[in-house]
Amino acid sequence: MTSFTFRSKADLVADAIREMISGGDVGPGTVLRQRELAARFNVSPTPVREALRRLEAEGLVVNEVHRGATVVRPSEENKTETYGIRAVLEPYAAALACERATADDLAAITDLHEQIAECEPDDPQIVELNRRFHWRIYEACRVPLLLTLIRQTWSAISGGPQVIWRPHEESVAQHAAMVEALRDRDGVRMAELTRIHIEGAVEHMQKALHSDRVAQKADLDAAPPTAAR
Repeated sequence: MTSFTFRSKADLVADAIREMISGGDVGPGTVLRQRELAARFNVSPTPVREALRRLEAEGLVVNEVHRGATVVRPSEENKTETYGIRAVLEPYAAALACERATADDLAAITDLHEQIAECEPDDPQIVELNRRFHWRIYEACRVPLLLTLIRQTWSAISGGPQVIWRPHEESVAQHAAMVEALRDRDGVRMAELTRIHIEGAVEHMQKALHSDRVAQKADLDAAPPTAAR
């Protein structure tokens, strides 16, 4: 007998909105209007309200007075915590992928790596290609619950895994090492490479944010004083 899991309309709407957030289709601070979402997904407002309540419980949206549900603006501290969770979940998925990846998985992952490597550092395609590269690896673990948890952590970071802080050459080199470990079916090495990759992203993010704060302070210090009224 074939078994299946029932998915309510609220489940499907929550999944779709979660994907919109993780994919960067809706950014931090975006107001999620129930009527617009109901029309978009061709459902009544009831499953939309239920989906937004679930996403609020997950910390992805917040209900604001007179505005409704709004995509959360994660703080630097929250981003760091989220990356810490990623550094636990994703190495496990990557290690399992070494055991379970098929020839088709390896071919698809290798192709995505090569596409990224061929891009110029400022190519806007890199963000989506990077997202697909990592997700394709994790999909190969074939553990639905683990994939759901990873997807939720990605949703907490607008656009999913970020490449805007790390030098392009470093990303390509680390991806190449991951592809090699995957081909060698070396789960221990793959897990370690994945952990280093994620933790390195945090370090690059913190350096970039620190540089931005220093630059902003310098601009304020250099600005002429405001005339007294």
